[in-house]
Amino acid sequence: MPLARRAAMLVAMPTALITGITGQDGSYLAELLLEKGYEVVGAHRRSSTVTFERIAHLMDKVTMVSADLLDESSLIRVLKEYRPTEVYNLAAQSFVMTSWAQPVLTGEVTALGVTRLLDAILTVDPSVRFYQASSSEMFGKVVEVPQKETTPFYPRSPYGVAKVYGHWATVNYRESYKLHASSGILFNHESPRRGLEFVTRKVTNAVARIKLGQADHVGLGNLDSQRDWGYAKDYVRAMWLMLQQDEPADYVVATGETHSVREFCQIAFGHVGLDWEKYVRVDERHFRPAEVDLLIGDPGKAHDALGWKPEVSFEELVCMMVDADVEALSR
Repeated sequence: MPLARRAAMLVAMPTALITGITGQDGSYLAELLLEKGYEVVGAHRRSSTVTFERIAHLMDKVTMVSADLLDESSLIRVLKEYRPTEVYNLAAQSFVMTSWAQPVLTGEVTALGVTRLLDAILTVDPSVRFYQASSSEMFGKVVEVPQKETTPFYPRSPYGVAKVYGHWATVNYRESYKLHASSGILFNHESPRRGLEFVTRKVTNAVARIKLGQADHVGLGNLDSQRDWGYAKDYVRAMWLMLQQDEPADYVVATGETHSVREFCQIAFGHVGLDWEKYVRVDERHFRPAEVDLLIGDPGKAHDALGWKPEVSFEELVCMMVDADVEALSR
């Protein structure tokens, strides 16, 4: 892009940097920001296996750059070159089961990576508004129901522990250096773009495969685990709203409802006319070393301060995901 044109664009529109843009949330957030007139810069980690599947339809609209949460110098370089007004940190080693197999890597990326990015912002431009993707997994072995912003954390996985570190790093940089740094404590949020390693997408993909005669069962872990599941596209709207506030803060983003894995299966299989009990097999290999049994968020603060409410119901979400997988596999 010619420098003169780029300079004109920078004056005409705000610029947002999204780490983890190739993920589920990153793709929906990029779409939202583009709709609002932002120039979107997407940071991705250089790898021989990087996939742009979720943002393939946006590649002519966003600027992709190489940067890594393990390398602060790369973050500083990108911040200096593109001068974003907002930074959304969605990058992480985000699969809980993998965090047990790779706890040190999870800590380096999901915990220390946040500090590197905050420090890079402090070095380059402390006026940047920063969003940190915190997680309901920080509550873990919950000490109160529902969970809200003041609920003590009790993480039950290396991923949850790393997210607690990143969350408190954000709070500390906000309070110590007056950065406009906010954390969204997002409860489980799903979509047709969810990775196949997550239980929700594993179920809906299996439903589609079984319906089309490509499989005869699916193995799952604890069917009694309960989660507060919402639609990812609803949740990225809350991320943006946080950075539009005069003062930074932390917000729980959730539906306020809880559903079990068993209920998810009932709706998913039932949507295509199948009895889930005939096809679901409990496999202890899929149980976590330390289980998180019940997560349900209190989104009252987000409702009142941000004017945010989810628009897609749990059942609508499950059926949407099943329909998308059936369509994709039918092709």
